[in-house]
Amino acid sequence: MQPNTLLDAILDEAGMSHAGLAAQVNQAGRARGLALRYEHTAVARWLKGQRPRGQVPDLICEVLGARLRRTVALDDVGLGVPGLPLSPHAASLSGFVERATALWRSDQLRRPHLRDAPAVTGTPAVMPVWEWENPPEDTDVSRGGRHQVTAGDLDMLRAARTHYEQMYRKAGGLATRTRIVGFLNAEAAPLLRGSYTDATGRQLHRATGGLVAIAGICAYDADAHGIAQRYFHQALRLAKASGDRGFGAYVIALLVNQVLFMREYRQAVAFAEAALRAAGQHITPALASDLYAMQAKAYAHLGDSGGALSCIRRAERAAERIQPPYEPDETGYVQPGLVNVQVAEALLSLGDVAAAAEHAAAAVDNPAHDRGRVHRLAMLSTVELRQGNAEKAVVTAVRMAEQARGMESRRLRDRLRAVHGQLVRSGAAGTAEAAELIDGALRVPL
Repeated sequence: MQPNTLLDAILDEAGMSHAGLAAQVNQAGRARGLALRYEHTAVARWLKGQRPRGQVPDLICEVLGARLRRTVALDDVGLGVPGLPLSPHAASLSGFVERATALWRSDQLRRPHLRDAPAVTGTPAVMPVWEWENPPEDTDVSRGGRHQVTAGDLDMLRAARTHYEQMYRKAGGLATRTRIVGFLNAEAAPLLRGSYTDATGRQLHRATGGLVAIAGICAYDADAHGIAQRYFHQALRLAKASGDRGFGAYVIALLVNQVLFMREYRQAVAFAEAALRAAGQHITPALASDLYAMQAKAYAHLGDSGGALSCIRRAERAAERIQPPYEPDETGYVQPGLVNVQVAEALLSLGDVAAAAEHAAAAVDNPAHDRGRVHRLAMLSTVELRQGNAEKAVVTAVRMAEQARGMESRRLRDRLRAVHGQLVRSGAAGTAEAAELIDGALRVPL
């Protein structure tokens, strides 16, 4: 059950409270001979994704249509009949824009029905990837609106993406998320509703997609997996509208990372294969190396050592071909050493501690951005403990804790907690002091 952000947005547009909608639906129902007794709590359930029964969805459209003085369809309020295709408008790119901007609005307002939404699984999780990979393509993304989108607008969106990505790397997703969602609402949404040619529109959807992807990364980092997944799905739809297959593959890499965290290992393998297959020659060496490395981790968790080792070799070969000047901005996260730390995790899962140690040490020896260094040090400390080298593990753990200072990230806290637990369980001399240092960092509330 997914939050109904469209109903939330149209209620706000109509200036109607939850209790007001319930009362109006009851009144409209009486005109049809129905004895309805809805209260504001029912509207709250609808906003969480529950679909009202019988004629009530039609009554909601009738009430809101009368208030707004226009026709309101079921798809306009997120109450289309399950199993039936969307209406032509709702299925169009402009219909997607309405749904996307409704989500941004609800996220900025911190709606509780959105905040706690889980990530979808099964077919709803797979369909956006399938739709990106397969026809039909967008033949014309031009639009007529009040504001003429200019090259300066596009430059602003690209600069904002870089700005928020750097903020995320230094301060974490919790601190960055509210800022980027506010920007999407204030700046990106009006541009998507503006006026532009097909050529400008493709650049606009590409630039907006880059921002939406960062919003998804920040939501993932804040443990809001349902919202993160919806942002990634939005970025994938924007990628299709842009016609940039390489960017779409980057977005799928973000989904692969998320499903790995959710332990959906077979889905991680399938998604990575879809990205590599559909992007083809448009995929860059940096992105290919990351996708293969994540596949290796998935295969390792599935106990498929042959598949894992094959992907490790492919990841390493792709990494050797990386030329930073020819990579898009989004793949800048694939810095020297990233593949090493991914490979170290895969090898550790396979039980090859010695080889994992070599890769973990190589990862730490390479420069990385702030949060990337925390993850690398965490992996190295874990491997050193597995080797029985508690003295080295303590030194590494202390470096990790110091590096994490000032970052607000639930993912980094997960790494800190994991290393803390490993230090405590080891019981080796000197580990208590490092564990206490990490414990102190964890006491600070986010």
